[in-house]
Amino acid sequence: MTDAQVLRSQAGRVVTLTLNRPDKLNALTAGVLRELRVHLAAIAKDDGVGCVVLAGAGRSFCAGHDLEALAGGNALDSRYEEAETIDLLEALPQPTIGRLQGHCLTGGLELALGCDLLVAASNVKIGDTHAKWGLVPVWGLSVRLPERVGMATAKRLMFSCEILDGAAAAAIGLVDESVAEAELDARIGRIAAQVAANSSQSHRINKTLLHAGRNTSREKALRYERDMPFGQPSDSAERLAAVKVK
Repeated sequence: MTDAQVLRSQAGRVVTLTLNRPDKLNALTAGVLRELRVHLAAIAKDDGVGCVVLAGAGRSFCAGHDLEALAGGNALDSRYEEAETIDLLEALPQPTIGRLQGHCLTGGLELALGCDLLVAASNVKIGDTHAKWGLVPVWGLSVRLPERVGMATAKRLMFSCEILDGAAAAAIGLVDESVAEAELDARIGRIAAQVAANSSQSHRINKTLLHAGRNTSREKALRYERDMPFGQPSDSAERLAAVKVK
């Protein structure tokens, strides 16, 4: 038995971080995000990690912000502490995969959108319900949701508070794939293994290029890439030497 609200496990080069409040459907508090932040900071410096899976214990990924904690003040160290934790997830050098099942609502969706890839169970319940509770997003939803699904669809989801299943979410690009719940772990395992087998240094550079290109003109982004500001990954020669000509 553990009191940890975020669990870390590792198989090979794949690390899984699991939100561990299953009795609360992994609803988020300042404490949960604080623990997550500690793990993210450690993983960012760990060259032995090639891919990170973010999951939820029990029957849900994350039902959102813990509204009881929110009403009680939530004991933040700083105003932006929670949002900055999701920023750290997004900026993690290693590729990340969100494992979505059960509930993925509102604050849980904001957290999931910090991941690079999202794979959902077909019976997931995913959506934004800020407006249902008279709230507005402060963890990045108004930026990351339209980046995923386009502005018009983001408006529809935010204004209607519609809850989607996995197939509907995949159809609009909110998640990358939807599979039967019984197949979720196997599918994510295959993707994570493929990612982790590739060059971690390539991943770090690629993520930096992708994020940089988002914040500048297309012309500048193209020039930035071709100037190779980070050079070639140091494992490039070794990997190329291992290629067998068929």
